[in-house]
Amino acid sequence: MYDEKNLVYILTMLERIEKTWIYTQDHDNAVAFIFANQQKDLNAVITMFVAIGEESKKIETSLKESINSDINWKNIAGIRDKISHDYRGTDEKLLWNTINKDFYLLKNALIEMVGLINHHKHCLTNF
Repeated sequence: MYDEKNLVYILTMLERIEKTWIYTQDHDNAVAFIFANQQKDLNAVITMFVAIGEESKKIETSLKESINSDINWKNIAGIRDKISHDYRGTDEKLLWNTINKDFYLLKNALIEMVGLINHHKHCLTNF
């Protein structure tokens, strides 16, 4: 079993994934998303990516390696670093594709991790 501190990072990532889907649900494609509502949704999603990437760095490496997943954890952190250090270089179409494809894989991997963490039973009642 893995340290309970990982649970905070995982739940934060799960929350950010769900918020990203909320911010993008009304858009049919990357171009519509990028230019909608004066880019408010785009800016919100960029903030979610930064948080997801930052939290992914905090999860124990051995926990990430313990699940059967094709997740590239370095890429998750890399997107965060790219956004944070080169905001104008953000590839919005890459974000769109990540949201609509890779986030489903990431969500499943994170949920699988929750079951491997040594946590108090009262912390999670319906997982």
